[in-house]
Amino acid sequence: MVVLAWVILGCLAATRAYRVQEALDVRGGSEQLTEAKRAENLLRDRFPRPIRDFYAITLQGPGRFDTAGPPRLVLDSLIAALRAERWVRGVVGFPGTGDSTFLGPDRTSTFLVVALEIANNDSAGVLVKPARALVKRTLAAFPDGDRYVSKVTGRGPLDSDVRAISAEDSRDSELKLFPLTLAILLLAFGALVAALLPLLVGFLAIIISLAAIEQLAHVYPMSIFVLNMTTMIGLGVGIDYSLLVVTRFREELGRGLRRLDAARETVRTAGAAVVTSGITVFIGFSALLFTPLLETKSVGIGGLIVVAVAVLLSVTLLPAVLAIAGRAIDRPRWLASRLAWYHAPQVWERWARTLSRHPWRALGIGLAIVALLTWPLLRIEIGLPSRHWWPSYTEAGQGVEQLQRMGVAGYIQPVRIVVEMPAGERATSATALRGLRSLSDSLRADPRVREVKSLVDVDGRRSLLELSALYSDADSARLRYPDLLDAYLSADGRATLVDVIPTDTTSLTSIMQLVRDVRTRLADQRPKQLKAASIGVGGYVAQSVDLQEELLGTFPMLVLLILGATAVMLAIAFRSVLIPIKAVILNTFSVAATFGLIVLVFQDGLGGRLFGLDGPTDAIFVVVPVLVFAVVFGLSMDYEVFLLARIKEAYDRTGRNDEATMEGVSATASVITSAALIMLLVFGAFAFARILLVQFLGFGLAVAVFLDATVIRMVLVPAFMQLMGKWNWWPGERRRGA
Repeated sequence: MVVLAWVILGCLAATRAYRVQEALDVRGGSEQLTEAKRAENLLRDRFPRPIRDFYAITLQGPGRFDTAGPPRLVLDSLIAALRAERWVRGVVGFPGTGDSTFLGPDRTSTFLVVALEIANNDSAGVLVKPARALVKRTLAAFPDGDRYVSKVTGRGPLDSDVRAISAEDSRDSELKLFPLTLAILLLAFGALVAALLPLLVGFLAIIISLAAIEQLAHVYPMSIFVLNMTTMIGLGVGIDYSLLVVTRFREELGRGLRRLDAARETVRTAGAAVVTSGITVFIGFSALLFTPLLETKSVGIGGLIVVAVAVLLSVTLLPAVLAIAGRAIDRPRWLASRLAWYHAPQVWERWARTLSRHPWRALGIGLAIVALLTWPLLRIEIGLPSRHWWPSYTEAGQGVEQLQRMGVAGYIQPVRIVVEMPAGERATSATALRGLRSLSDSLRADPRVREVKSLVDVDGRRSLLELSALYSDADSARLRYPDLLDAYLSADGRATLVDVIPTDTTSLTSIMQLVRDVRTRLADQRPKQLKAASIGVGGYVAQSVDLQEELLGTFPMLVLLILGATAVMLAIAFRSVLIPIKAVILNTFSVAATFGLIVLVFQDGLGGRLFGLDGPTDAIFVVVPVLVFAVVFGLSMDYEVFLLARIKEAYDRTGRNDEATMEGVSATASVITSAALIMLLVFGAFAFARILLVQFLGFGLAVAVFLDATVIRMVLVPAFMQLMGKWNWWPGERRRGA
């Protein structure tokens, strides 16, 4: 009945799981009303037709676009085709403006800004395919159309491409991981049937979890990054837990128990360890629910779902299948005899005895390794990475690169300053215009700023007298400059927009500092004519600045919550004071060393070429340390619980701490090694993903698992347990002795 129930649930889930990609949110962002979000809301609600969503279309041809000839004809035809679409509000380029900014240095490349007439942010993504199809049809209509290269980019296309390649990377990783994971499981079990069971649990956990997330996404927005995280975590913990359960079941069969009795004993021992381990992972993901960011909350929710499903599968479906299969899980038997060397406890027993003889030496060497790996963490820089942030494997990413070569990439991510005058005053009054001109001049003087666009930066920067005359007749001004006034002046005339275009030599990391400097300048040294105005700085980078400040503000609380809850849970599970303190400290060491390696490889670029990076990122995105800490701290407790549960079991039976430690290490070493190898493969595969944030997380989780299964679990934990003796089990030991 248990197996049948899960089969039915799995079949139902499969009909929904494949639709999850369409239901997920790409943009994410803070759920709090930040300064950048207030500016965005004001633009959306008060401006007639704000340029909030637009496409940038790059075009490279065999000739110059600024003179009469075939390339100019192609450009004019593309502009005409775009303007004919209902979802296009306007097209701005060199032909209509004569502005050389729209041309590359050699004049054989150009770009167009296509303002969209849409109702919401999601529509910008939906229109990407029609826009790209339109561009292809237009170019194909010319005999030499194949000599032109065009890319559609911008925030909407970038979001759309990220959504697509996230799904592709998840599918590709699953397909690549299947044979490698099966090989490790065959090595671990020496039997094909036993090896297939953890894979069944892992993939079933992913399918059911994705189906649940797809349903939830219709009620609560879920970030696209939950797709990759669910695949990573589901496959990792599903196989991890199954490995422990199947291994224990085979041990019980080896002791002579019948299949039903062996299944019951497995649930009582290994099943209890799985539940305890699942609770520790739950704590890490639960803490993410208190963060203000959609991406981190989504990962928290997704993690809770997939871990819960994996635990339920491991303690219900898996024991049921094992009870039915019995000794059939050892088939084919000839394979087990050939791989028996892997399970031979002699190697691990010798290792455990060596540690017991030299615990201080082991502790010193282990701590020295951790300290060395943690050292780079001291120079961590939090911010938007200066390289590889936009996926270069996509059309939108290649479009950004083309804009960078033209020197105009800053136009697609401007810093947006929204100025709202007090009630009764207009943004086009002589006083306000004087303040805006002063603001524009001070911003333009910054070497990080390429250009400033506003009401006072029009037609070769007219004089203030000319501008006052122009805007004194609002209707006439709107007829003459409809696009300018619709985009840069609110309907009631009180608010105006100032767009700051950064230079292309300025990285995203530097633009974040530019946003901070602009906010400081507006707070301390704003023009006196704008003293009474309300000013907000928005845009993509400003949103990232707000997000970073919010997330870093909640990070200490998140760390304390995870440490405290984990310690309490372990204290209750093992009836000890010392064990939870030791576990929290060593897990913190593991996470710190992981952060150090992330800084070394990504921020500093050491070995980054192995992961497709052509240079250092110069900064680590703020989401990475938050997610890595929460997820790694929970996952690393898996091996802690597996090892301690076995040591505690031996100690309760013998009352001798040294022997219990050696027995626990030798009994769980092969399981932990196999589980770590599988998790290393699962997480490591995502370190080669095409999205930098996923690479950060995949690499971080893979490194953490490796460190945890080697230096922490196989060196530091046994050495510490040996040194502390019976104090490990105080005060539970005192009650047991009594």
